[in-house]
Amino acid sequence: MKQVVLQMEALTCPSCIKKIEGALGKMDGVEQAKVLFNSGKVKARFDDGKVSAEEIEGTVKKLGYPVLSKKVS
Repeated sequence: MKQVVLQMEALTCPSCIKKIEGALGKMDGVEQAKVLFNSGKVKARFDDGKVSAEEIEGTVKKLGYPVLSKKVS
């Protein structure tokens, strides 16, 4: 398992959290997705044999949320 941490530009409401966590949770290979509202970060643990960090980042961007940086570990 790998983890990606996305630093977001702005998360302004609780519905943003549900929207992002819901979309990532539906992705094949994403084991866990968590939005840290106060720090503006999205953390996702994933199977890199099924999905890539770039695909996770792309999903967040398609939802309309700018990503400032990405760290994969």
